Amino acid sequence: MLTIHHLVHSRSQRIIWLCEEINIDYKVVTYQRDPVTSLAPPALEKIHPLGKSPVITDGSQTIIESGAIIDYLLRQHGNGQFRPTLGTWHHEQYLQWLHYGESGAVLPLMLKLYTSKLADSGAALQPRISDELERHLGYIEQSLEGVEWLVGNTLSGADIQLSFVAEIAPLLHTADKLPNLLAFRDRCQNRPAYRRALSKTEPYAYGPK
Repeated sequence: MLTIHHLVHSRSQRIIWLCEEINIDYKVVTYQRDPVTSLAPPALEKIHPLGKSPVITDGSQTIIESGAIIDYLLRQHGNGQFRPTLGTWHHEQYLQWLHYGESGAVLPLMLKLYTSKLADSGAALQPRISDELERHLGYIEQSLEGVEWLVGNTLSGADIQLSFVAEIAPLLHTADKLPNLLAFRDRCQNRPAYRRALSKTEPYAYGPK
């Protein structure tokens, strides 16, 4: 059976959501964060040497990285759902957004989060980080103008990937500049499959309030 190794309050939440959307059998093994450092516990290193989440096991296969996991699940278990037809321009856009969600889009957010814990020692980095936040969040905001979903206006794995960015961006950036992104977040969180995923995990810090 497919197993999702889920770290609480982490990006693995969206992998559980995807499994609910494609209606496959899976189980969740939950890992608690260290109460002092908030890091993943050493037990995750027994699943994969990096000790990071999300990570899934499917039979003898172990897969890390959100984009690779989403791609694997949709190819192996999705029955054609939530990804455009191979060879189409929409498929190329889908791949772009899928990878962007864990590269360019999330990097300035993570830098903002990490440097916020450094007090004055991180002050010199803040102008550059703020510029990057404006650039990347502005790009996503503009891309969502007049549409509900990022690729062909149809829900895809790319939207599930970007959902985490939509959930944490308002915590680290001026929310009133992001009406399209906030509406996108709410559409994601209001899907029945998303709500079912929430019911199967610990409370999720970035979920609906």
